[in-house]
Amino acid sequence: MLSQDKIARINLLANKAKAEGLTPAEAKEQKKLREEYIKSFRKSMTNSLHSVKVVDPNGNDVTPKKLKESQKRRNMH
Repeated sequence: MLSQDKIARINLLANKAKAEGLTPAEAKEQKKLREEYIKSFRKSMTNSLHSVKVVDPNGNDVTPKKLKESQKRRNMH
């Protein structure tokens, strides 16, 4: 997960971009921070999905095959 300092910086840069615009260095920093945030978010979402089991109303496991395979691969490592 991204540190609170980095999230605060992302928000500060976003607000500054709306209010007055960013310098080229700030725009580059903003892009880098956003990419880092997205990477962190995707990793977190992937971790969450690996703990999911889908069950229908009859109690049958209907977890998608692709997700089951991914869960198996992850558990092997």
